Amino acid sequence: MVFYLPFAKLSHWQQVAFSAALLERMLPNYQMFSDAAHFGEFSLLRNQLDLIWQWLENSNTTKINANAQLNKLEEQTPDPKAFDFFGVFPALDTCMALTSLWQIIQSNGKDKHHEEATCVSRLSQNSVSYYVELLIIDEKTDAEIQEIQPQDIKAHPLMQWEQASQNELFDFLKLAAENKRTCQLAKKMVLDEGLSNLGIEILEKENERN
Repeated sequence: MVFYLPFAKLSHWQQVAFSAALLERMLPNYQMFSDAAHFGEFSLLRNQLDLIWQWLENSNTTKINANAQLNKLEEQTPDPKAFDFFGVFPALDTCMALTSLWQIIQSNGKDKHHEEATCVSRLSQNSVSYYVELLIIDEKTDAEIQEIQPQDIKAHPLMQWEQASQNELFDFLKLAAENKRTCQLAKKMVLDEGLSNLGIEILEKENERN
C-alpha cells in the first residue's frame, strides 16, 4: 500500500525539512534495534539528523561533507541476513531514508523528479506496512492469513496515522517559511505524541533531545 505526495510543489529546502521530520519518526526504530541487537551507533544517526536540522535552520549556510557522512552511515546500516528478528527491517529503512536525505541535500534542488524525497516517504510507509502486516497475521488463523488484502493494511489505524501524518506535514511545509521556526514546528508536529511511526513509545533519552 503506497501513497504518493506531489513533491514538485515543495522547494528543495522544504523537501529536506519534510524528510528530516519523517526521520524523527523513524529514528527510534533504529535505536530500539541497536539496543536489542548490540549493533550500530544510534548516536551517530542522531547526530547526523541534528546536523541536517542545523543546515536547515541556518538557511543552507552550514558546511557539511555529505560524502563523509554517507560513508559513516554505511557502517551503521544492518544486513537483514545477519539478524533473525523483525527490528532489522525498520532499522534498515531508517538508514536508507537517511541516505536518501543526504542525497537530497547533495542534489541542491537539481533532482527534478524528486526521487529521493519520494524514497524517504516510501521507506517510512514500508516500515509501517510491514509491521501492520505482521500484526494482522498474528491475529489470524492460517486459513485467514491467505485472505489478507492490501485494503486490510490500508485500513489499519497505524497505516491511517502514517498517511495522515505525512499529509499534515506536507501541507504545513508547502506554505511555511524556510526558517528555524518552521523547523521547530515541524519537529513538534511529528514528536508531540511521543511515538515512532510504528506506534512504539520513543525512549526517554531520545525524547529529552527534542
